[in-house]
Amino acid sequence: MCFRADPVGRGTWRLRRGTERRGGMTRQLQITDTVAIPAAELRYRATRASGPGGQHVNRSSTRVELLWDFERSSAIDEPGRARLRRALAGRIDHDGAIRVAASERRSQLQNRVAAEERLAGLVQRALAVPKPRRATRPPKASREERLAEKKRRAKQKRDRRATADD
Repeated sequence: MCFRADPVGRGTWRLRRGTERRGGMTRQLQITDTVAIPAAELRYRATRASGPGGQHVNRSSTRVELLWDFERSSAIDEPGRARLRRALAGRIDHDGAIRVAASERRSQLQNRVAAEERLAGLVQRALAVPKPRRATRPPKASREERLAEKKRRAKQKRDRRATADD
């Protein structure tokens, strides 16, 4: 697999993966059976990670930020975009891109893979259409049981009260 970094902006690049030797297909980030994000739509930015690690953490840019502009993506339809806007509102930046960061690993490549997996999981959960709720009624036996319990508790509290005879 060959990698080519194309500069997009200051400190940001788009990683383009060439055709793989096996299969001859370009790499995509598979979300569901029907949705796959083309690698060309993903932008990566590497920065220095915080936390312990000594000289390594101070010298290498291992933290990876993954940005995906889903508003202009060809991988998703309009109802899917609306669901993403609703579900991931806190992760969308002012440019309309979903931002995911990973800095758990010491390697930039491992953090890139972790960010891709995190993005795939977020988008998969956001695109899942909730099952419609079927209206149900409590059965007659449970309603009667609830009322009987209420009467029992009321009688118990009434019996605790001080009477005028005392």
